[in-house]
Amino acid sequence: MKIYRLRKIGSIDGLELCEEPKPQPGRGEVLVNIKAISLNFRDLTIVNGWSPFPLEEGRAQVSDAAGVVEAVGSGVTRFAVGDRVANNFMPGWYAGPFREFAPQYGSQIDGWMAEYRVVDQHELVAIPASISFADAATLPCAAVTGWNAVAGVGPQHRVLTQGTGGVSLFALQFAKARGAEVIATTSSNEKAERLRALGADHVINYAENPNWGEQAKALTGGRGVDRVVEVGGPGTFAQSLKAVALSGQVSMVGVLAQGEMPGYLDMFLTFARFQTIATGNRQDLEDVIAAVAQNGTRPVIDSRFTFADGKAAFEHFGKRNVFGKVVITNGA
Repeated sequence: MKIYRLRKIGSIDGLELCEEPKPQPGRGEVLVNIKAISLNFRDLTIVNGWSPFPLEEGRAQVSDAAGVVEAVGSGVTRFAVGDRVANNFMPGWYAGPFREFAPQYGSQIDGWMAEYRVVDQHELVAIPASISFADAATLPCAAVTGWNAVAGVGPQHRVLTQGTGGVSLFALQFAKARGAEVIATTSSNEKAERLRALGADHVINYAENPNWGEQAKALTGGRGVDRVVEVGGPGTFAQSLKAVALSGQVSMVGVLAQGEMPGYLDMFLTFARFQTIATGNRQDLEDVIAAVAQNGTRPVIDSRFTFADGKAAFEHFGKRNVFGKVVITNGA
């Protein structure tokens, strides 16, 4: 089988397409014929050596995939040959709150950038025929994160999303499905129109208005938004504090933008809740899949690449000018 391994950490050039024997499932394990994978910002942090977690050279990359069960080992009860599946993003986290930094795909254990992957049966979830492999591959990380970032919002709430990456677009769609009003930010008028087409009630061009937090607050009549889906981190946090309502929530998702974090007093005076979002567990993924199937939510796919063009997919994604998810397909 073909598999991409990160032979040298530090750049996309370190990815190498290798030929290896197809693995065989052991007891309790499942062999998945991988049909699609999707890229997340964490994949760039690993390849480029930016990740705060320990990294190991030689690991297969990418954390999100979908495919078909080709074989099962003895004792497998959750799946049968022919079942359509996606993987749980965080190995070993099946339900309940986040308690442990276990080994992760692409960093300490092999990821899914391969034609086949053997994995414990408990690391997989079923996907219905109504969800394509390409769409399903976008769900384990970005969709689950977006889902949990807007957990609890409803028609009485206002939500602010940042940019046009996978998490932000899923958060926008899930918030709108729950009846919330959504304010989105972006850097171009073209992307603004696409955000409105997805349901955004208001769009702020942060390139034209660097003080977009105040503008977001003005759009709510001065009250502020109830939920901020904060993906930028240091480079956007100060504006998020200006946008959030008193006693609102800032869902802390990522660190995409460089800058200085506000001081303690600035955070304290918002009386907001600052909730780190650790993606989600297997039950969350199952809930997302059910919601996507029921509501007809379609993941936004920026571009598709073939498996042979896997490095080109990374290079495109690395330019950070995407609208939605970058997907790599393998016969799907």
